[in-house]
Amino acid sequence: MSALPSILTDLFVLKVPLSEKILRALIVYVALIVLLRVFGKRELAQLNPFDLVVLLTLSNTVQNAIIGDDNTLLGGIVGAITLLGANYLIVRFMLGHRRLDELLAGSPTVLLEHGRILRRALAREMMSVHDLEAAARRQGFRSLSEVEQCTLEPTGVLCFTGKQPLLEDRYQAELVARLDRLGSELAEIKARLGP
Repeated sequence: MSALPSILTDLFVLKVPLSEKILRALIVYVALIVLLRVFGKRELAQLNPFDLVVLLTLSNTVQNAIIGDDNTLLGGIVGAITLLGANYLIVRFMLGHRRLDELLAGSPTVLLEHGRILRRALAREMMSVHDLEAAARRQGFRSLSEVEQCTLEPTGVLCFTGKQPLLEDRYQAELVARLDRLGSELAEIKARLGP
């Protein structure tokens, strides 16, 4: 019976002050936002094996900074609530302050324009032509020669615009044209047959 109070103490009695737990989580949150902004949108856009390893170890690295000397269940819950709450409040705040959001998030970067690769922009975002080609293939393009423009958004999303309509778009346009012709032919037949 004496083991139960020990277990409950280990699970729920914080080993550091609550204010320290919250402050640690907030500082790490802000630091990660700043670091991701400094190191570029590429970290969010296209994960190569190196980026994946960094992101996985990053979470483990900052874990100790968040929990400090406290590894209780309650301490973990406090840290998680603090991170989620801070994120919720900041996102809500940013929705009403567009200019601040643009300042913190950054602006879109054009990587390919008028079918030409902008190598300086790629280098600035630490992306290779191979990364861009792979992303284009994931979007349904066979090669970059089919792409008119590619923009890397502040959120890390790559937006591609094709030179020609994609196959699905052409197919849909062809179907609409056929339906229009059928409608015209039906109207002509009705006109010939009379009321």
